[in-house]
Amino acid sequence: MARVRVCALKDLPEGGVQIVRHGGDYIAVFHREGKLYALDDTCPHMGGSLGTGYVSKEGTVTCPWHGWEFRICDGEGVWPQGIQIRTFSVLVEEGEVFVLLDEKGTN
Repeated sequence: MARVRVCALKDLPEGGVQIVRHGGDYIAVFHREGKLYALDDTCPHMGGSLGTGYVSKEGTVTCPWHGWEFRICDGEGVWPQGIQIRTFSVLVEEGEVFVLLDEKGTN
């Protein structure tokens, strides 16, 4: 299991988002209601950055390009339904935020 540093926790305030690059992949890390969630940053529709999208009170993120919407807690598609994006485990250690990746770089 690989750990990819995202940022210091103090640099990811409540409601904030950080995007980290690992290899050719981008991962968006969201801080919502005291919890951290990590998703594939790339919308499967046409590649828009989910980390730059709108995060709703209900805990969904909407792609800024064409409006596809996903739950940040599990990557499940809200619109359209039946689409799933990758999620990643997040670890906070000594005030630093890390995303955990398997050997292939995905979870």
